[in-house]
Amino acid sequence: MQTFKDQYPSHTDITVAGADMDALLHVNNVVYLRYFEIARIDFLNKINLFDTITPSGIGPVISENNVRYKRPVTFPDTLTVGVTISDIKTDRFVMNYTVFSHAQNAITTTGTSKVVMFDFTTGQKALITEPLLSALTTHAQPNN
Repeated sequence: MQTFKDQYPSHTDITVAGADMDALLHVNNVVYLRYFEIARIDFLNKINLFDTITPSGIGPVISENNVRYKRPVTFPDTLTVGVTISDIKTDRFVMNYTVFSHAQNAITTTGTSKVVMFDFTTGQKALITEPLLSALTTHAQPNN
């Protein structure tokens, strides 16, 4: 576990709830998108992105999600979702998620979200600001 947390300095612990299970008694596939959202919001809070967003300003929107299921997760369990950044462009970036099961001591799920900066006033894409770019670069995977 410590090796995982060292590899993913930005990580979020999530307790699997009984309500996350489906009829086959493992975490329902769509619940992972909520887990990713929890980790994404935690990451964006840690880099203070929400301090600069107003309802009429510029903020992140998700343009695409991808999930790869490697092992089923069941209740009870605690998951640690590691987050890294890649593919930083002028107006977008990719968030990469790696889900580690404490009960299984293994990676169970991986995924990505393409995040686009959006101007809520104009309804158009917007450029990533310098403070955000610096924060994203700090968490970028090598060679990105």
